[in-house]
Order: sequence, then C-alpha cells, then structure tokens
Amino acid sequence: MKSILSLLAVAALAWGPLATAADITVAVGRTDDSTNTYRLGMQWDFQRSWWESRVGRLSGYWDAGYTYWQGDKASSNHSLSLAPVLVYEFGHGGVRPFVELGIGVALFEDAQIEERKLGSSFQFEDRMGFGVRFGEHRVGVRAMHYSNAGLQSPNDGVESYSLYYRVAL
Repeated sequence: MKSILSLLAVAALAWGPLATAADITVAVGRTDDSTNTYRLGMQWDFQRSWWESRVGRLSGYWDAGYTYWQGDKASSNHSLSLAPVLVYEFGHGGVRPFVELGIGVALFEDAQIEERKLGSSFQFEDRMGFGVRFGEHRVGVRAMHYSNAGLQSPNDGVESYSLYYRVAL
C-alpha cells in the first residue's frame, strides 16, 4: 500500500496538462503527538472571486496533497487528500494578507498515527490558516484536523500544525 500511495502522489504531481495551470505547495508541520508532517500539494485556483471591495475579495482553490507522517514512537504513515478551500484576501496591493478555510477528504495508508486510532483510512480534512501573498508567492500557517466524523469507531482524530510556502508554476 505504501508503494501505491507514493506512486499515485508522484503521478498526480507530474501530470503534465494540470501541472502547467497549477501552483505547488511544500509544508512542514507537527502534531501534538510529536509526529512530523511533510506535505507536497498542488492547487488550482477557482478562477473567479466574489464580494470584491476596497477591503478585499473572496476566492478559492482546489488542493490535492500527499502527506508523509513521520512517527517517533510508532511506524510512519502516508495520506492523500483533496479539498476545496475558500480564501479571503485583504487589500489589492503587492502584499496581501489572507485567511483560508476548507473541508475535504483524505485517504490514509494506515488507520493509526502514533497512539491515535483513526477508525478507518477514510478521513475528513478540515483546515484553517492565514498568511501573506506577495506576487506569485504565499507563505502561511495552517492547522489541519483529520477525523472520520464518527462514521467508524474509534474516532481519535489528529491535528497537524504547519508552515507552508506556495508558488505559481
């Protein structure tokens, strides 16, 4: 299963037609159980915005990601995720602060991370974050929560807090 997830992640990120219209994100994070997370993702903007004003605008993007969960007590894990994310950017200048929220789905290789039992490989991915956009670059901080929403027992869930960098290709 580890090989399949790795191959799917590489294939998705190398897909030529999509890669030309996408941004790429790298993130490094940590859970409260001392598990390190390393995430590689691709984003496709919605290509539209709403509620544009002097203050800012609402827009969004699709995010597809591969995360490697490096455990320090137990074995490591891998996950693939897909989520629509809403973004509110403040201002219209060269430097624009933003906040983001999203809910998507994730598929984990194993239903356990360290001591946490997720109940199933299928998880919902909730996120919130903030950062700064300058030109084609974005730097931000993000909190992501994974849970199966009570569909399976146990449902311990896990959070990852990360710093990320996103750039347009």
